[in-house]
Amino acid sequence: MTDELVTRIEALGDRLAVAKAMIDKRFIGQEKVVDLVLASILCGGHALLVGLPGLGKTRLVDTLSTVLGLHGNRIQFTPDLMPADILGSEVLETAADGSRAFRFIEGPVFCQLLMADEINRASPRTQSALLQAMQEREVTIAGQHRPLGRPFHVLATQNPIEQEGTYPLPEAQLDRFLLQIDVAYPVRQAERDILLATTGATEAVVHPVFTAEELLSAQEVIRRMPVGDSVVEAILDLVRGCRPGEPEGAALAGTLAWGPGPRAAQALMLAVRARALLEGRLAPSVADVAALAQPVLVHRMALTFAARARGESLADVIAAATARSLGLEAAA
Repeated sequence: MTDELVTRIEALGDRLAVAKAMIDKRFIGQEKVVDLVLASILCGGHALLVGLPGLGKTRLVDTLSTVLGLHGNRIQFTPDLMPADILGSEVLETAADGSRAFRFIEGPVFCQLLMADEINRASPRTQSALLQAMQEREVTIAGQHRPLGRPFHVLATQNPIEQEGTYPLPEAQLDRFLLQIDVAYPVRQAERDILLATTGATEAVVHPVFTAEELLSAQEVIRRMPVGDSVVEAILDLVRGCRPGEPEGAALAGTLAWGPGPRAAQALMLAVRARALLEGRLAPSVADVAALAQPVLVHRMALTFAARARGESLADVIAAATARSLGLEAAA
């Protein structure tokens, strides 16, 4: 590792510490969620936030857009939402001289940080339009390719309880999300702090810490961080150990219907670097692989019917696979 890269990593780590402190002023008591969302953005990926209503997910995205210096938009997904409602459309306009021409009106997807609220309430047609934009970072309308913002990140939310009238995302589309982040209830002291901070005459104000250009530079630094051979082998052991069709995962043949693909290993390779950086370290460790196993793998695997009937859960399967593959306990 060059001295120049070490300097850039250390400087970036200091700025990220400032950004985290700023976010914690408005999104209280959810440090793990903040770290995972920041890791996803630092890796250039998208994240799926799973949690009940009222846990501050919208507040988090709004705060992130300010602190990271990104232009943010929000879409509330409903069953009648159409692809044009999020991508945009062309309208025919008549000029003062009577001439007519089409003008493209951009949809809310033309931003840098998009919150897709309750993405599973939209029809598959609308979901696929957004997920194509997530993958390609551009949309094609009337034969023209229109690039989205740089950087472009989607933070989508799902309600884990209310599934009536929803369209669950297919597995291939879930795989587009770098991480699935579970947002739980805050602990009692954190909830007390939330009450005091949000029901007074004033609320905490946050300020930009990054610009869009600086965030792009940070994403480039992440990809230059070194990863030791032991970490690379740990990632391969974990991912392959969760595939029932591989020799390493043969013990899970009756438990998993399918396991994670190579994109899961790619996500781990990036995410472990981001976690190390957020914790002020110059390189990731095997412990980072264990800590990120759950958010990287949980939406890329499925239990068999027999396993569900036995009452098994993906969280327990991932924890056991992590302990078996890496020789240590998965981080909480």
